[in-house]
Amino acid sequence: METKIPSTSNVMSTLLRADLTTQWRNRKSVIMVLLVPVIICISWKSLVDKLGGPFVLANCITVGLTAIGLMGYSNSIARDRDKGIFQRLRVAPVPSWSIMISRLIVQLFMILLVTIAVFFAGYYFDKITVSASGYVLSFVCALIGGALYLSLGQVIVGLIKNPETVSSTTRLVYFAFIMIGMFGELGLLGKQIGEAVKWSPYGTVKHIISDSLHPATWDVHSSVALLVTFGYTLIFTVLGINWFKWNSR
Repeated sequence: METKIPSTSNVMSTLLRADLTTQWRNRKSVIMVLLVPVIICISWKSLVDKLGGPFVLANCITVGLTAIGLMGYSNSIARDRDKGIFQRLRVAPVPSWSIMISRLIVQLFMILLVTIAVFFAGYYFDKITVSASGYVLSFVCALIGGALYLSLGQVIVGLIKNPETVSSTTRLVYFAFIMIGMFGELGLLGKQIGEAVKWSPYGTVKHIISDSLHPATWDVHSSVALLVTFGYTLIFTVLGINWFKWNSR
């Protein structure tokens, strides 16, 4: 009897349904990812007049992107690898790349969801208005920034096999990025750290999102920040793929 190999489109649709179902079952964590940047956006209302709406929105979106890449994606990959899910999928007649692409598509959907939630909070609670072109460009930059943090999450899950260690490591890195990034951007950690933060993954992502919200402010510095963001993403992607193991042994 001839074995029928499923088409790539059927495989992708099946994997997407499974990953979306898993995401729905973990909706409490999804809600927390959404709530943190929204709460920051609302609580920073007093800074809108001082630092500008794009600054507030960009920082809040960057916080959400960091949570998705470091705490959402890497932890789910580490957990499923430890359960042997990847090993079982790899013996099926499906291309290995489709397993990861499906999960990345779900995370890209989360990036869009977080960005929309922050825009909603910024408009209704902080009265921040953005042009149509600003919204479109910022969505593009949010996806680019999200890709950076997903690749960084891939590096962590590639270096560390134990899911509990992955969880504690991502929490530590997340905390460091957020605290040093936000306070450094506000100039509260000194001039030298503030300059270093500008070219860190947090700083470059925040910068391109902030300037995309107000396209008229896009300049050479913005373009350089975009190139640096691409550079970080490329390096983390290569390292994450090379170091990744399909099992936890």
